[in-house]
Amino acid sequence: MLGNFRLNMASSSSLGRVLTLCKQFQSVLRISPATGVQHCAVNLKICQNNLVSKKSSLIAPSWITPISFVGQHRAMHTTISRRGLEEFFDHPENWGESTVKSGAPWTAKQLRTKSNEDLHKLWYVLLKERNMLLTLQQEAKRQRVQMPSPERLRKVERSTIRLEMVVKERETALRLLQTGQERGRPGAWRRNMFGYEYWYRFKEYAVPWYMNKRYKRKKFFTPYFVQPHIRLRIERFLRERARKADLKKKSLAKLKERFPQMKVPSS
Repeated sequence: MLGNFRLNMASSSSLGRVLTLCKQFQSVLRISPATGVQHCAVNLKICQNNLVSKKSSLIAPSWITPISFVGQHRAMHTTISRRGLEEFFDHPENWGESTVKSGAPWTAKQLRTKSNEDLHKLWYVLLKERNMLLTLQQEAKRQRVQMPSPERLRKVERSTIRLEMVVKERETALRLLQTGQERGRPGAWRRNMFGYEYWYRFKEYAVPWYMNKRYKRKKFFTPYFVQPHIRLRIERFLRERARKADLKKKSLAKLKERFPQMKVPSS
């Protein structure tokens, strides 16, 4: 009975010492924003000396040794602070300027040398720039003034289109390597009964195609009497495109007459 009582007392005292050491480590390793690395290293050094002086059998010296290297590590840090709605506006130094310097748009050759991670980051950079320029354009319309350097929006749009083209090229190359197909879903170019060409995506049916009534209802040919109407449709499309180009040229001439300092785009 007495032996069991002494054993319980020894275990309780050991447990108490472990709890005390845990509290000491918790108080030392608690780093507040005002506490620097040097102060933390000093506290850890004092704690280490106290532990070594007590010669506790519960902690091995090899477990204590790495504590002395904490002072050599970098301080705790976070990323840059995120800004608010001011990211939808241009830099303050560009406010009131008639022209803003900008670089050339990204070319497909430059984008092909980038990794997938860099293209992912660049996509969001271009997206933020586009949102900022659209906000600037809308504000210029509201104040009825000319937008400073409107060609920046066109440069961002061209870069975005080329970036998307490069990503599609990589997806197509990977698909050709893995499955041997150019598109995600196999198909073929077909012409309907009205003379329009479209990409027909293959589907799976429960019955063969020559027994499928639903498939037979689809017409993959153009009758001969539709050929004159196809020619008329092409002529109408060309006249409409010429009319839009003439209208755009006249509107640019009016804007140039109203704003002489405006730069007329080449295309």
